[in-house]
Amino acid sequence: MPEQAEMPGDTPPTRDDSHIPPHPGLMVMTLQVLAISGYGLWLLLGLALGLGIYPAGRGDALVPLALGTVLVSIGPLLALPGLPWMPDWLGWRFGRGSRPTREGLLALVTYLPMLAIAGLVRGDNAFWATRLSGAALAFCSLACLIYTSRGAYRQRAPALAPLWRQWPLGRVVSACYAGGLWLWLCLVGQEGEPTPITSTPWILALQLLALLLGWAEGMRWQALRRAEGGLELAASSRPPELWAGRFVAATLIYVIPCVVLLLAQVLEQRVLLVALAAVSCVVGKSVEQHLYDAALAIRRDPGHSA
Repeated sequence: MPEQAEMPGDTPPTRDDSHIPPHPGLMVMTLQVLAISGYGLWLLLGLALGLGIYPAGRGDALVPLALGTVLVSIGPLLALPGLPWMPDWLGWRFGRGSRPTREGLLALVTYLPMLAIAGLVRGDNAFWATRLSGAALAFCSLACLIYTSRGAYRQRAPALAPLWRQWPLGRVVSACYAGGLWLWLCLVGQEGEPTPITSTPWILALQLLALLLGWAEGMRWQALRRAEGGLELAASSRPPELWAGRFVAATLIYVIPCVVLLLAQVLEQRVLLVALAAVSCVVGKSVEQHLYDAALAIRRDPGHSA
């Protein structure tokens, strides 16, 4: 059968990338990092309450609980009006007749133990229902972090599907590291006697989390470069801005918070120092994740400019 002649204006068939969403902007990425930090704060708070090692006092528990709620809820509140730069939340477009995604349902379920803790915390926080609610909050936060970590890249990076199992680890470590800084800020801002969460072992634990996070992020970048069947990023395809941005992000994520962790025990103005560490970590993680998405775009389309 003779081939059909190519009509004027016809273009050769190309790969259909219409189903691949564009990588989020820096603002959206910052909101995602804030949400991850909030879930990490809930995770550590619920774990401490469940184990019975959290400081006594109703306010001591309500302050970090409320802060975590703010960090987690900023994203869905901004997505509610359907802004052009943030049309959905966890794949859920709000509107009449819309149904929540599984990620969105899991995130909503996590609010239930949070509300239970808000109504149960008392003076010593040793009530069995309080501890059970804390354990439920920790479990739901962990499940939400793990389950939502894969959905963001299933369509953007199909070539990296065998390596999805590495991303939940990095997200959980990142959440615990950033959430630990925010939890530490809540505790140092409240007067009280030293507790296991504000003592030197806690500071060492945060530094250990920083090391684990650096290792997990390094593995994630290596997976992007060496994924089997993927297009290797040639040296000419690596813009200098990418490496400069990664250096700035590493400084904000690891150097500044770790220096603050070492100095906060001997210097005054601990609240300001710890606040600086927490904000620096959020900004650094936002920049780092934005650069990672830009590198994914380069990998998918070598002619794409970050």
